[in-house]
Amino acid sequence: MDLRYFNQTGWTAIFNGPETEIGRMVRVDAWDPATGTALVVDPKRGAMRPVTDYEDFSHLERADQVVAAVPGGGWRAHWKDEGPGNTPLTEQVLAWLITSQGRATAITMDAHGHVDDADSADAFIPPGEELSQD
Repeated sequence: MDLRYFNQTGWTAIFNGPETEIGRMVRVDAWDPATGTALVVDPKRGAMRPVTDYEDFSHLERADQVVAAVPGGGWRAHWKDEGPGNTPLTEQVLAWLITSQGRATAITMDAHGHVDDADSADAFIPPGEELSQD
């Protein structure tokens, strides 16, 4: 899971634009009350626009909706080879994002303060437990 797949409406608009923007994804921010068309922010105009106004609009895809965030509570995420020189790496779980589908995604922060999801982790270590070596 990538954090860009989360949004409030639960939908993402996919566009097939010029080569530099092939398959670009834009979060659906609202729905037109009269037509029901998905609306996205047009940063050039500074306004909401229907996805159908764009020639390169392809389709809509489902996105996860975050409905709750739960503190990490001492959990840790572990990767076997994501540290310097492909060494093991363990980071604290800051929080678990809970989606409308009941999925929990761990959010971690590295030593430099960068926040990311931990879906690629090899293991999650509960509070008070140590990682067992194979």
